[in-house]
Amino acid sequence: QVHLVESGGGLVQAGGSLRLSCAASGGTVSMYAVGWFRQAPGKEREFVATINWNAVSTDYADTVKGRFTISRDHAKNTVYLQMNTLKAEDTGVYYCAAGRYSRWDYAIWGQGTQVTVSS
Repeated sequence: QVHLVESGGGLVQAGGSLRLSCAASGGTVSMYAVGWFRQAPGKEREFVATINWNAVSTDYADTVKGRFTISRDHAKNTVYLQMNTLKAEDTGVYYCAAGRYSRWDYAIWGQGTQVTVSS
């Protein structure tokens, strides 16, 4: 059974950068799309970005387009989310998930990593 573990979260000032990692264990995610989602306090979880299985296609929420970049390394069984020019509204728990290339159809979820952007 595939497990996903996020890392790389932390506290950063507005305008700074972080790179999140989503590492898979117990199996490969190479044939899955992998997405990133986030949940701010008191809000519903929202889609952030996704990448298809061979990295040919990516999709981003309008709120992060141009600032965030999703990528994957099949050899490392890991997906990354490079986050630049961070804003206070990017604060939340970030989750990665494996599933079908879409903004909602994901079956395997990680436990999340906290990102806090101070203004």
